[in-house]
Amino acid sequence: MSRKPRLKGRAARLARLFPARPRQAARTPFVLLVVLLLGGGLIGLLVLNSALSEGSFTMDDLQKDTKSLTDEEQALQRDIDSYSAPDALQRRARELGMVPGGDPAFLDPNGTVKGVPSAAALRSPAAVRPPEALATLPAFPSAGTATDTAPGASPTADAAVPEPAATAPGVSPTAATPTTPGR
Repeated sequence: MSRKPRLKGRAARLARLFPARPRQAARTPFVLLVVLLLGGGLIGLLVLNSALSEGSFTMDDLQKDTKSLTDEEQALQRDIDSYSAPDALQRRARELGMVPGGDPAFLDPNGTVKGVPSAAALRSPAAVRPPEALATLPAFPSAGTATDTAPGASPTADAAVPEPAATAPGVSPTAATPTTPGR
């Protein structure tokens, strides 16, 4: 039976200041702090990783949208280029009844004429269409929009322009052309 000797006096007072056995409670807050820091760091990394992957998906969607819009822009630019090509402009001008002009003449500020003016080549009157027939033509048909044609109608049906009807003898040519209200 070993028992610790009882201390007396000054030694007893000093012994009360120092605990007889080490405390486990002093380690517990430190361990909890380390566990909380590690757990918080892992949760922070998880949140950061999720935000980065979400941003990656958003960036991928935006890149796809940019590519499709770039393709659409290039298709529209090709359409514009085809409409502004010289042969397309000439064909469209002929459809509207225009004829190539002659040689130009220029006026100087003093009133003299430079160059020899010539008249445009005349076309036969039967080939000239009335303005009402030209109004049915689309200015520049767009590439495949659903609002350009009626349902069930072919896109080329609008491009056909009817020739003016031949006039009967004794009837004026202006009476045969239909008139638009307000003109």
